[in-house]
Amino acid sequence: MAKRWVLDTETKGTGAHVVPYEKTVQGARTDRDLALFEFDRTPSPPRPAAPPEPLRFKVVDVMSSQVLAEDADVRETVEALEGKRSVIDVRILRWEPRRERWRLLTVGEAKALWAFRGRLSSTAEGPGAEPSDVSVGS
Repeated sequence: MAKRWVLDTETKGTGAHVVPYEKTVQGARTDRDLALFEFDRTPSPPRPAAPPEPLRFKVVDVMSSQVLAEDADVRETVEALEGKRSVIDVRILRWEPRRERWRLLTVGEAKALWAFRGRLSSTAEGPGAEPSDVSVGS
């Protein structure tokens, strides 16, 4: 019977060579299990959670590109929306402190702010206002 030969490509960087088939079957390497090492380490103490920064908004009129409010808190942002007809008349951006840039709010986020329009006038009297003086808007 003729001898079978196989192209052995298991060499690393030196090229392949031809070996007898019997050597590849008999000399098959057994895979070894990797040894696992665990390092003793003291757990790091939990970091105290930093208080969240206050939200900062920028409101830009779509038609005129005029900035209606910049670096405004939520109350000032809602006040800037008061005179507008629709939520699509303005672009509302939020400051992202980690990225250090303004991010355009999604339509859902903008509508959530838009829903507060007209409700601030009832709380504008301040903390000393009597409950009978506060009107409830629908």
